[in-house]
Amino acid sequence: MKILVLGSGAREHAMLAALAGPSLTLHCAPGNAGTAAVATNHPLDLASPDAALALARHLDTDLTVVGPELPLSVGVVDRFQEAGLAIVGPTAAAARLETSKAWAKEFMARHRVPTARFVVAETEADALAAARSGSLGWPLVVKADGLAAGKGVVVASDLAEAEATIRDMMSLGRFGAAGARVVLEECLTGPEVSFFVLTVVGEGATFQEAMSRAYAGVDAIRFDGAFARSDIGKKALA
Repeated sequence: MKILVLGSGAREHAMLAALAGPSLTLHCAPGNAGTAAVATNHPLDLASPDAALALARHLDTDLTVVGPELPLSVGVVDRFQEAGLAIVGPTAAAARLETSKAWAKEFMARHRVPTARFVVAETEADALAAARSGSLGWPLVVKADGLAAGKGVVVASDLAEAEATIRDMMSLGRFGAAGARVVLEECLTGPEVSFFVLTVVGEGATFQEAMSRAYAGVDAIRFDGAFARSDIGKKALA
């Protein structure tokens, strides 16, 4: 079985390390030095769904797995589905939950999913006014709406830091278009849990269940450790 993993970070390295086995041929694009130890790297512009599709066809892969948000945001899954190639990842529409913090917060509010109180600000003036109102309390979480490579969130301890952050994102364009709109959010503290679910035609399964089913009988792959909990962060803050 040939599997192509799209991405170039530690996430993709971890995926490939978990998949590695004698019955699988692994490819990664564009990959990194770590992925090169367990897969064959290939150059790729992750912002081009057509390039990813062409590579998958060239390699004659059985399955493509998408790691980072960028290719999801530009519709790589949609493109593969149109071409009839197997791929794991959400469509561009579904990926908006990740690619737009404002859209995700409004989705949660609309469907009554519990979430921290928030304000979506389309302009710097609106963002500054919301911060100065103090209605969300302190510290205040300031988030660039779009993808910012994991750097677009600041927990501002006071108004001065919040104002500086808002200006940095919206006036100075620190994150480009990703920071043209911001989300201001109340700060919640406590344990955080990420729960991954794979869905197909409305049927859901946990990541562990789905992957175990998909690779039933493949001895080289184990997903017993797909879920883990750590108290390291809590201890560090004690």
